Amino acid sequence: MSEPIVPELVRAFDVTVRLGPVEDHGATRAGHRRVIPIVGGEISGAIEATILPGGADWQLVRTDGALEIDGRYSARTADDDLLFLQVSGVRSGPPDVLAALLAGEDVAPTEYYFRTALRIETSAPALASLEHAVFVASCIRHAATVRYTAFRVT
Repeated sequence: MSEPIVPELVRAFDVTVRLGPVEDHGATRAGHRRVIPIVGGEISGAIEATILPGGADWQLVRTDGALEIDGRYSARTADDDLLFLQVSGVRSGPPDVLAALLAGEDVAPTEYYFRTALRIETSAPALASLEHAVFVASCIRHAATVRYTAFRVT
């Protein structure tokens, strides 16, 4: 009987997402809801594209202070091809660090955990391989941006 292949991570692309002001919806039936508009950004590396305004990150602040991430946004390449990115994950850490991040302060990424999984959709034949891969990312939160490096799981 064969053994499963042990996946490796291959650096694929870097992303900077520019954020609008936080819309704090407060406590809802699902939890403490925050919506952060995505107003633009850039993707570079295996993909070169501009992030379009109009997406958002629909976050839930858990009772333990961690955030559940649910980001969805579009990007356009120089060839006018569109990409849809769906990003889900978690940001967690010590309470004082999470409070500083929620307040918009810059905190060293070694002080908290911020990882996501990405799914990409496109109708562009030249980019179809992106739909046949799993990507994970290591993320950094700044006051007005999120930066991450996406890795293709082999």
